[in-house]
Amino acid sequence: MTPAPRSLRPTADPLDDPVFAERYRAMQSRDARFDGQFITGVHSTGIYCRPSCPAVAPKPSNVSFYLTAAAAHEAGLRACKRCLPDAVPGSPQWDLRDDLAARAMRLIADGVVEREGVPGLAARLGYTPRHLTRVLTAELGAGPLALSRAHRAQTARSLLTATTLPVADVAFASGFGSIRQFNDTIREVYERSPLELRSAARLRRRGRSVGPDAHAGGTADAAGIVRLRLPARAQFDTAGVFAWLRARALPGVEAAEAGRYRRTLRLPGGPALVGFTAHDDTGAPAIDVEARLSTLGDLSPLVARVRRLFDLDADAVAIDAALAGDPALAASVAAVPGMRVPGSLDAHELVFRALVGQQVSVASARTALGRLAAELGERVPAASGDEPGLLFPTAGAIAEGGEAVLRGPQARIRTIVDVARRLDSGELVVAPERDREELVADLLAVPGIGPWTAGYLAMRVTRAPDILLTSDLALRNGAARLGLPATARELDAVGLRWAPWRSYASMHLWRAAAADV
Repeated sequence: MTPAPRSLRPTADPLDDPVFAERYRAMQSRDARFDGQFITGVHSTGIYCRPSCPAVAPKPSNVSFYLTAAAAHEAGLRACKRCLPDAVPGSPQWDLRDDLAARAMRLIADGVVEREGVPGLAARLGYTPRHLTRVLTAELGAGPLALSRAHRAQTARSLLTATTLPVADVAFASGFGSIRQFNDTIREVYERSPLELRSAARLRRRGRSVGPDAHAGGTADAAGIVRLRLPARAQFDTAGVFAWLRARALPGVEAAEAGRYRRTLRLPGGPALVGFTAHDDTGAPAIDVEARLSTLGDLSPLVARVRRLFDLDADAVAIDAALAGDPALAASVAAVPGMRVPGSLDAHELVFRALVGQQVSVASARTALGRLAAELGERVPAASGDEPGLLFPTAGAIAEGGEAVLRGPQARIRTIVDVARRLDSGELVVAPERDREELVADLLAVPGIGPWTAGYLAMRVTRAPDILLTSDLALRNGAARLGLPATARELDAVGLRWAPWRSYASMHLWRAAAADV
């Protein structure tokens, strides 16, 4: 879909506007592919819906289109009780775009406003709160406080409808500062009390009168384990992401098998033990999450990171259609539709995985990283004997003890320890909200970091969709197997026809290389 302004409600014939007309046709078709990509505001009824809402299509003159639920709230609209417009995958726009608004949305989803306030959000992005508010209001129809409030409301609705957590726990897990604020927000957004939302969800699941909630089936047991289901855009190569994680799993930190992945993880409130299982439903693919958290306040940042790890919001239909247009990739796309680019749960950890893994095999990197984790990682209680009980070492721990543990060329060890010191001090910032070009430039300025490492980190940390790592030998081997040029220069030239999805083309080339082993 073509990016659009925050709201499209022309005063003349609305359909004269090509972007409005495009969105209106998508709404009329009730195509679930567009759910989450924009919101339909219906001013005659005072509600907003997902594009696939089964209700009768409103007249164009009564419709506005919004990019965020917060903008619809600011326009005085309420969420549709029938289609549950926030129970859908997120918009792929926040991964595709690299402007200030997109980077702010990534941080808001990670719960930064709840932890650090708007000044903290603005500081991370390098702007004043006033300028940030002005930009977000102009582009998205709502400022950072309103966007964060909408995100809290959506998280709360998910927990109310998908878990048995006490309402007070839901309020604080969602980031609300008080029960009163929580109750007022839920009533304003959904026109129901929290308990009414929970009761309605139970009736829906029993009667199946509407489509299933995106998080239906979640629970919270007495042991403090929270379970949720996170929806993905179809099609979704679940097996491919799990295979990627399994091949790189570090003993003690991670445990992986077909369709299941468990690991320890640092979150803002403390260590967590999290597990992911593929939800096998071709019509509604999803990832089931099981988390034992130090604090329920970490649930929101965990969900944001899981969505990035599994690339749940990617527009697989558009990506596959573009790549399948190249005869060299058509067979691979047909064999594995919905291929994803795995992200990262911890940006700093991925930095060290990339530095250790460059120019060595996956198996060799796994051995070296496993030794690093065993020597410098922090041990945490495991739920059972077969669960991970080791946290990957922090940048500070690697800066202090890395030279004694790491093996290999001294130049590489110096680079790893140098990067650890820079990350620990804040001199180098590697995070999802970074401007991609600035991040790559900062990485290349560090002695010992080359284009492959910088590009690989941009691809996986910031979700950059258009990176082709032609210096990678395995990638070039995969290209040769598919009948493509095997030299970096020639492959770069050919890769131009895959833009803006070259990161996804890279995954197909890596898959072809693995099949050749």
